Amino acid sequence: MAQKLWEKNVLVDKEVENFTVGKDREMDLYLAKYDVLGSLAHITMLESIGLLTTEELHLLREELKQIYQQADQGEFIIEEGVEDVHSQVELMLTRKLGDTGKKIHSGRSRNDQVLVDLKLFTRAQIREITQLTFGLFTVLLDQSNRYKDVLLPGYTHLQIAMPSSFGLWFGAYAESLTDDLQLMQAAYKICNRNPLGSAAGYGSSFPLNREMTTELLGFETMNYNVVYAQMGRGKMERSVSFALAGIAGTLSKLAFDACMYNSQNFGFIKLPDEFTTGSSIMPHKKNPDVFELTRAKCNKIQALPQQITLITNNLPSGYFRDLQIIKEVFLPAFDELKECLRMVTYMMKEVEVNKQILDDPKYALLFSVEEVNRLVLSGVPFRDAYKEVGLAIEAGQFTPDKAIHHTHEGSVGNLCNDHISVLMQKIVDNFSFEEAVDAEKRLLQ
Repeated sequence: MAQKLWEKNVLVDKEVENFTVGKDREMDLYLAKYDVLGSLAHITMLESIGLLTTEELHLLREELKQIYQQADQGEFIIEEGVEDVHSQVELMLTRKLGDTGKKIHSGRSRNDQVLVDLKLFTRAQIREITQLTFGLFTVLLDQSNRYKDVLLPGYTHLQIAMPSSFGLWFGAYAESLTDDLQLMQAAYKICNRNPLGSAAGYGSSFPLNREMTTELLGFETMNYNVVYAQMGRGKMERSVSFALAGIAGTLSKLAFDACMYNSQNFGFIKLPDEFTTGSSIMPHKKNPDVFELTRAKCNKIQALPQQITLITNNLPSGYFRDLQIIKEVFLPAFDELKECLRMVTYMMKEVEVNKQILDDPKYALLFSVEEVNRLVLSGVPFRDAYKEVGLAIEAGQFTPDKAIHHTHEGSVGNLCNDHISVLMQKIVDNFSFEEAVDAEKRLLQ
């Protein structure tokens, strides 16, 4: 059985060990290849300050690259009796390289190791989330342009209100995603700072070169104050989770609309039959289960910031084992949101639109405001025009003119989709993911 990094002569009680390790082995598989990247940068720096020889650096680097490949291909495992990913990597190196493998921990703690692992993992996940969000944005904007002239009812209080359009409906969710990615960009900047070298939260007496590891790992800058670097544990995850929740909120609202609009009582959209599921006793049923599950999954993701807050909100400065529990709710959330983004993109690309919704006379009153405005434009004061149309409706004498003329920015007749597209592209470009990607590639060369 492997010895723990911190273990000396006293063996810890087995039940205590199981409780304290918890789900760490499972969760740390998310972090394995990022732990290796952090170690590659760290040993390069150690060699530069004389704590490793050039030969030792070469040997360690080659072994770490092999471990990275195992992790990247899903073949990395944390053995029974090994506490976490950091211990497993060091154990593998020591088996191959003997005492040289034991040197990689000089100048760092598992505290700053897991901090850098989490940041590298999160940085990569944000890149994937951003790409998938941009993919959904593109589909929504394409559908907005495609159906820009197809009207549908707009609602307030779930009462028919004014004419809307599929151009507006699809486009609204596209623009919502621009704000979501703007928040994600702020979270990315918080994430993209290097904590390595803060050790247990109080620095090191070794002459570490933190600027070097910052550059090697492609971080924009570092968490300068070593105490704050440790305080950032939980804060970074909470900040990112708010951004994840923003995207999830947009998807959840879109899913609700889709479920409602797909129902027979609305009939605004239709999902292809192969995108629906049936009932065990009702042969006519075609249920929008993908959107219902998306709604539930995304509502769960929207609870993530509160979960992290409640785990961390009464902790003083310094490291506490409480922080370990954050991994259990934070790390899997990315896969869940990515899955929802993929499915919603697929569904929205194939959804069928009803082009004759407003032929139904029950929607006639949608055009009452259009009539009020027509009278105002002819010189009737607004309050008088409002009363005239209202009395006609009460007397059953209102006849709608369904020709609408909205020209201002963002309206039915002027969607401004070109501006929304430019805004989104600017936001995506400002992430500057390439710097991080290129740095990681260089480490693995």
